[in-house]
Amino acid sequence: MIKENVQKAINEQINKEFYSAFLYLAMAENFEAMNLKGAAHWLFTQYKEELGHAEKFMEYMNEVGGRVELKAIDAPKREWKSILEAFEDAYKHEVFISESIHKIMDLATRENDFPTQNFLLWFISEQVEEEEQTLAIVQKARLVGEQGYAIYMLDRELAQR
Repeated sequence: MIKENVQKAINEQINKEFYSAFLYLAMAENFEAMNLKGAAHWLFTQYKEELGHAEKFMEYMNEVGGRVELKAIDAPKREWKSILEAFEDAYKHEVFISESIHKIMDLATRENDFPTQNFLLWFISEQVEEEEQTLAIVQKARLVGEQGYAIYMLDRELAQR
C-alpha cells in the first residue's frame, strides 16, 4: 500500500500532467490559428503524450492501492506570438515538470518506497528527452529569428514529428 504523502504527491503530479496536456493543446490551437500547421502538429502530438503520462501515473496509483484524486485544471495561457515564445514556455514548463518528478523521487527515497522509485525512473529518463527536444527547438527558433522563409522551414521540420 502506498503511503499517504507519496499518494498526495503523485496526485499533484497527475494534475500537473493534465495541465501540461492542456498547455500543449492551447499552443497547438494558437499555431493552427496562425496557419503554422507543423508547429501545431508537433504540439498536438505532445498534448497526446502528456495525456499518456497522466494515465501512467493513474495506472500506477491503482496498482499500488492508492486512490486517484482528480482536481480542477487551471486554464493555460492562450496566445503566443511566435514559435520561439511558445517553445521557450514549453522548455520552462518541462524543467518545472522535471523538478516536480525529482521531488517525488526524493520523497519516495526518504520513505523507502522502492516501487515508486522504480516507477519514477522511466519519467526521469523521459524528462531528459522532453527537455532536450524543446530546448533544441528553442535554439533553432533563436537561430532563424523572424525571417519568413526560415520560419516556414522550421514549421516544415516540426511537421515531421
